[in-house]
Amino acid sequence: MGHAGMAAAAVRYLRSVETAPARERVEVLPRPELRCVGEDERAPVGRADFRRVLGNFATGVVVVTAPAAAGPEDPASADDPRSAAPAGFACQSFSSLSLDPPLVAFMVGRTSTTWPRIARAGVFCVNVLSAGQGELCRAFAVSGADKFAGVAYDAAPATGSPRLAGTLAWIDCTIHAVHTGGDHLIVVGRVDALGATAGEEPPLLFHKGRFL
Repeated sequence: MGHAGMAAAAVRYLRSVETAPARERVEVLPRPELRCVGEDERAPVGRADFRRVLGNFATGVVVVTAPAAAGPEDPASADDPRSAAPAGFACQSFSSLSLDPPLVAFMVGRTSTTWPRIARAGVFCVNVLSAGQGELCRAFAVSGADKFAGVAYDAAPATGSPRLAGTLAWIDCTIHAVHTGGDHLIVVGRVDALGATAGEEPPLLFHKGRFL
């Protein structure tokens, strides 16, 4: 699925929100006009400087997972054989968003090859990693690999998304809305179930290009 397919998936989810009961709807604010920097213009901020400065902001790290979105008889399987397997990717851009209704959000690049599979599933689970799960995070950051090879997990209770073993917390969600954000998409999930471990292990943190 290319950019057009991702945009189509976003539109489908936005339309599903519009047709939801009034009490479940979230007001959509006007979007600012997006304008690319022309060839004859200088970008207001260089990419290297942007990454260097924003790297000073320490973030937690999660793995966003989704169940297999297609069965062997689903045409989507022919387009992308990986649709018959769970999907997942490592993510720093995750945040709680709303208490009422309970919403969370994560950001994913438009060129992500995992996002279309999560979009087709329509659900996802956020797995909050512990300080000892750096290698697990690296495994889910690799593109094209079998990310679930040797990884212990069970099915999250509401959506069946992979719930990874040994994490600090998990948040089981249904995709609520998808918004554009430059070269990324902002995916909003409605929380259906969640839980946390009783351990005292610290979270996995990322700062200036490395784990803390």
